Amino acid sequence: MPVGTAATVKAMLPSSVRSTGADILLGNTYHLMLRPTAERIASLGGLHKFMDWEYPILTDSGGFQVMSLSALTKISEKGVKFKSHIDGSIHLITPERSIELQSLFGSDILMCFDECTPYPVDEKTALNSMQMSMRWAERSREAFGYREGRSLFGIQQGSVFPEQREESAEALKSIGFDGYAVGGLAVGEGQEKMFEVLKYAPDLLPSEKPRYLMGVGKPDDIVGAVKNGIDMMDCVLPSRSGRTGQIFTHRGVLNIKNSRHQDDPRPIDENCSCPACKNYSRAYLHHVFKSQEIISSMLLTWHNLQYYQDLMAGIRSSIRSSSFDDFVDEFYSVRAEGDIEQI
Repeated sequence: MPVGTAATVKAMLPSSVRSTGADILLGNTYHLMLRPTAERIASLGGLHKFMDWEYPILTDSGGFQVMSLSALTKISEKGVKFKSHIDGSIHLITPERSIELQSLFGSDILMCFDECTPYPVDEKTALNSMQMSMRWAERSREAFGYREGRSLFGIQQGSVFPEQREESAEALKSIGFDGYAVGGLAVGEGQEKMFEVLKYAPDLLPSEKPRYLMGVGKPDDIVGAVKNGIDMMDCVLPSRSGRTGQIFTHRGVLNIKNSRHQDDPRPIDENCSCPACKNYSRAYLHHVFKSQEIISSMLLTWHNLQYYQDLMAGIRSSIRSSSFDDFVDEFYSVRAEGDIEQI
């Protein structure tokens, strides 16, 4: 799922994002509540109309950004009081307020409010954090109720501790949600530790409901996550990398800023259907990136989003044909063949 933090996937038109095969976009509650505000978005017809996206929208609860971006944060049982990183104004998000904000946006998939446990963390601190998040999850569920055409996802916490992950999963299942997220990962623990948790954490959640890994990630993170039972993912990486000249390909990451591309007439990928690959050479893309032209961000972001959607389409196709293991083997074998910069 591409991320439209401030009601836009940076450097992309909504129709361009849709053309890559994206079905769901993300909006960020923290950023949107501060600017332009949820009430203003609601008065203008809701987030779908505001950003011209007629397909599903998932909004996060705001919890992660509150913890990571605010200069002043005070956490209590009631919720989180924080200072805006924009103008220093003081705000309070509670589970009830988070659901209200997401409802004002008109989100299709809402996330319950939780505390994103930092990493590294000791077992006692993680336990206290997880248990408070479970109490907040129950309050989020009560505030949401049951709404036709809308879904609420619970978020499993427990850091890297199996017993806590199990306790969290049991609490969420007893409350009852439309989908379940594996939270508290992709926060600095590294891929090896993340995969250790994913070997058991998704299996603790209902298999008949969507299982969502938040904030992930690199292509090999995605393939490994699906292998361990994850259904949904989101990440800013495709668009952010596009703006910094990093291009994802089936062979690995290519850096368009490298001088070796300045005379290269080839496309990034002859098999890719995006405009960057169909209409432009590596030499041109190198030129516009080095010249800091806006079209560089547009074309490279478009390519990265297309690569990610093609990757996900390939995964889905292999699952339907019962050949996912073969897909995984091929994915890693191609990447192991050599230096991407020699392609």
